Amino acid sequence: MDEGRRLLVGPDEAGLRLDAWLARRLPALSRARIQSLIGAGHVRLDGAPSRPAARVRPGQSALVTVPDATPAVPQPEPIPLRVVHEDASLLVVDKPAGLVVHPGAGTPSGTLVNALLARVADLSGIGGVLRPGIVHRLDRGTSGLIVVAKDDESHRALARQFAGRTVEKEYLALVLGSPPRASGEISRPIGRDPVHRKKMSTRGPRGREARTTWTLEERLDGAALLRVRIHTGRTHQVRVHLASIGHPVAGDPLYGGTRTPASRRAAAREALASLRRPALHAARLAFAHPASGERLAFEAPLPADLAGVLAALRAAARS
Repeated sequence: MDEGRRLLVGPDEAGLRLDAWLARRLPALSRARIQSLIGAGHVRLDGAPSRPAARVRPGQSALVTVPDATPAVPQPEPIPLRVVHEDASLLVVDKPAGLVVHPGAGTPSGTLVNALLARVADLSGIGGVLRPGIVHRLDRGTSGLIVVAKDDESHRALARQFAGRTVEKEYLALVLGSPPRASGEISRPIGRDPVHRKKMSTRGPRGREARTTWTLEERLDGAALLRVRIHTGRTHQVRVHLASIGHPVAGDPLYGGTRTPASRRAAAREALASLRRPALHAARLAFAHPASGERLAFEAPLPADLAGVLAALRAAARS
């Protein structure tokens, strides 16, 4: 266990929740991780235990102690991975759709973490027991690029870049309908849906700032291919934002992407109906290498399932 880090509340931070204030000051730790540290008594506010929702006051002092990383509960599993890049500090993996990033309720094994434990001897422990090396994540049904930290120093450096919004994340999304413009921006807060707790929404009362930009790559019959860049990292951000402008990601059952498409040709409708997951792919990822500072950029082509649907839509348009 480390000796702890002491932080002082500044005059412009008055009234923030303790967990939110610490998340701002300690970007290498997720808010959920901070809340668990507070609950376990590893955060002392003016020398005493506190609650995540406690409001901080200028001049208050917090001592944060992070326990040593516990050996990961998940076991190594020889799951094949498409590694786009690997060096002493990190890996960049092209994750297939269907692969869960880390163990959780209902998915105790068969995850990216299990595969990583079989490949890397000593992953960064900052992510916690179930998330060693994991700096960010992709939804189960989303394919594409994800970066994994091998050591704690790299993990902290990458986390700072994600928190500082200097990481470039671009997606290819096949959406229902065709936007009238060639590009656009969506700036709508995202929070938990007030009615359906498993969904996120732009209508929630406690949404957090979220910004997405998109450009039109190709118009299709009753659908469109968009290149989407996210400038914040909210849960389900691409899916929620595109659904909020009336163009849900095709094949997405949670946000309206499985409705009957407005395609004139039966072949196009059949192609879209054949999707078994959201047609969303993390196509490009760029960041500064945590050790050298060199700017790295990686691209991953559309996987076979999405490329096949796209080809079918193009063929239908020609028929």
